[in-house]
Amino acid sequence: MTAAPPPKPGQFGLRRAVLLVVQGVLSVLILLDELVRPLYRPIADWVAQRRFVAQAEAAIARMPRLAILLTLAVPFAVAEPLKLIGLLLVADGKIVSGAVILIFAYLASFLIVERIYHAGRDKLLTYRWLAWTMGNVVALRETLLAWLRASAVYAAAMQARDAVRRWWRESRA
Repeated sequence: MTAAPPPKPGQFGLRRAVLLVVQGVLSVLILLDELVRPLYRPIADWVAQRRFVAQAEAAIARMPRLAILLTLAVPFAVAEPLKLIGLLLVADGKIVSGAVILIFAYLASFLIVERIYHAGRDKLLTYRWLAWTMGNVVALRETLLAWLRASAVYAAAMQARDAVRRWWRESRA
């Protein structure tokens, strides 16, 4: 084996800058998730407890795996483009309408897609490609989260999250 060529001038600086940007973006996303989770988790729990949801999940679980996959694809195919549209509206200065669309798309994605996946998970994972993909996605997510949690950017984001939570509790008291 031959040794790797020496790095070009400035290469380490660019790599470090890209990693900091990635850490920053991931930290912001995780921070937003941490801030919003207390708001959407009760909604998700309430929806999951509805009788019609239990009946729909039971019906989905009885479906063939291809039908479950197609059932999963429909709301996913609607919610994901809506997220992009919401981001584009926010970027265009239409913050309120963009935020409303983003919130709707995330709730739809979280509530509908998650319930369908939960109901049909066992059958869906009989697709080797999907089991492999989900395994790799989970492993990648865990690796990225471990990397992110070890960073100073994440520590600062969590301090900010905790400060916002303290402020919120104190403002309500």
